[in-house]
Amino acid sequence: MTIVDPEPIFPHELRDAWPALSRDERVESFKLVPHATADDFFLSLSAPEQLELILALAPAERRTWMRLLAPDDAVDVVQAAPLEVRESLLGELDEATRREAHALLAYAEDDAGGLMNPRFARVRPEMTIDEAISYLRKQTREKVETVYYAYVLDSQQHLLGVVSLRQLFQASPGKRVDEVMRRDVVTVSEDTDQEAVSHLFSEHGFMAIPVVDGEKRMKGIVTVDDIVQVVQEEATEDIQKVGGMEALDAPYLEVGFLAMLKKRAGWLMVLFLGEMLTATAMGYFEEEIARAVVLSLFIPLIISSGGNSGSQATTLIIRSLALSEVRLRDWWLVARRELAAGLALGTILGCVGIVRILLWQGLFHSYGEHAVKVAFTVGLSLVGVVMFGTLSGSMLPFVLRRVGFDPASASAPFVATLVDVSGLVIYFTVASVILRGALL
Repeated sequence: MTIVDPEPIFPHELRDAWPALSRDERVESFKLVPHATADDFFLSLSAPEQLELILALAPAERRTWMRLLAPDDAVDVVQAAPLEVRESLLGELDEATRREAHALLAYAEDDAGGLMNPRFARVRPEMTIDEAISYLRKQTREKVETVYYAYVLDSQQHLLGVVSLRQLFQASPGKRVDEVMRRDVVTVSEDTDQEAVSHLFSEHGFMAIPVVDGEKRMKGIVTVDDIVQVVQEEATEDIQKVGGMEALDAPYLEVGFLAMLKKRAGWLMVLFLGEMLTATAMGYFEEEIARAVVLSLFIPLIISSGGNSGSQATTLIIRSLALSEVRLRDWWLVARRELAAGLALGTILGCVGIVRILLWQGLFHSYGEHAVKVAFTVGLSLVGVVMFGTLSGSMLPFVLRRVGFDPASASAPFVATLVDVSGLVIYFTVASVILRGALL
């Protein structure tokens, strides 16, 4: 009987199928990837996916894959692991990498120190260009994997400047490094938040940013590869909060059912209690509704328009704050802009509402003899409600940022609930003025 070896799987084929595979299928498929390309495929996976593979492999194979990782990537895998297996994973690393990993684990995960790679290309200022290039070649053979820039350090590891590979290759061989290096280096401290680091990458377009301590000693680099995942995580967290729930700490299908309920139920209860104020407001205007039942037909129209305009405004401002397009000091500019936008948008919706009511009255006589006054009541109410919605929706993120909370907590459902109550008050106040002596 002839045993046929299974056909190899190429990385691009496995990458396409990866999300749909179970854990066992992933492991079996990964074993079929040719050895020459398996390393690159493994390094392209996220830390949780790398951990999943490592824990599923035989103990003898774990060391190979753990030692393939750079120190910062190894730390990401360890942090994604359950507490009881973290030490065993660290034990698979070589001694030098283990020391570097322990040092990185002392930093918070969302700080620059927790993101940085302690291995970077370095040169001395007194080196000639030829000596620097030769030294960089030696470093890349030994342990440095990422060489975007060479950092110029003195004997105490203080950062003096930076030089790009292009500058090195273009310079005359006999020149010294300190003659071609750039001295005004953009750096971050070890405790700089990852979101602030991502803004620097976006602002300057760097491939790597050095991390320094309080005495300007260089500790490592944060690369653009590291920050891409951070940006995705931050955006995901903001989107989930804007949707009216707590941010998930893991992919959707990996979050337990009870944990999912906990993260969603809290906000839903707050929103539900807020919506109960709508019933209170309607009870306050019970007599007006009883005398002019036709007004109740337009309540959903009024409050939904205000909620939608508020949700639009809060979403725009939350994202603008996240991207540093606007700052706290810009609140007055934003307020004026959104007030004008609310007036314009409310006028547009109000005109559409008036035309619709008058058209239906002409065709079907739906709203009685006071249809014109009802139409203008709805139209003016829409102007007021949309103005209030855009203004409150745009200002709430500023208020939350000012008191130290995440602006993303100003979720669209929360703003909509707030505007629902105020929208009823505006609607029936306008109605009491226009319809007094007619329906009221």
